[in-house]
Amino acid sequence: MLVVRYGAGDWGVGELWFEDGMPVWHELPAPARTLRPPPERGGAAAPTRTLAGLDARPGDDSVPELVRRVARYFAGEEVAFAHVELDLGWCTPFQRSVAEALRAVPYGETVTYGELAALAGRPNAQRAAGTFCAQNRLPLILPCHRVVAAAGLGSYGSLGAGYKRRLLELEHAAV
Repeated sequence: MLVVRYGAGDWGVGELWFEDGMPVWHELPAPARTLRPPPERGGAAAPTRTLAGLDARPGDDSVPELVRRVARYFAGEEVAFAHVELDLGWCTPFQRSVAEALRAVPYGETVTYGELAALAGRPNAQRAAGTFCAQNRLPLILPCHRVVAAAGLGSYGSLGAGYKRRLLELEHAAV
């Protein structure tokens, strides 16, 4: 297990957790927040690295490229995460199809929970699609902030609707 902490300007500090080189958990940046390990991970013993800057020693394998890309995203650069390798072995077949549908939602665009469910092959499963988003372990890589309620923005877990709105504004998405 490797934990990499990164700064994202006025967004705050976030963490990406890697297992065997693959991302397994992402805590989005927030100011003055105590970051904690994922519930099922033994985080206290995990080695932690900090990204000092966006261009910190290019080619340095001690900080995975994905962390640099996430930091660039929060700096306002259009960054794609659709081809990041993920282990979705923990997903049910429906959850896997939701994850794949999420990855297909382009930067700067939104879909409703109903549209996401339809894209995942289950047009009447908007609540189940919403549940997947609420339990998302890898925000940005599985961009659930791009999923909105039919009647408006919708929520965004403990970070709140304001954070979701800010992410969508960063992408110049219609909010």
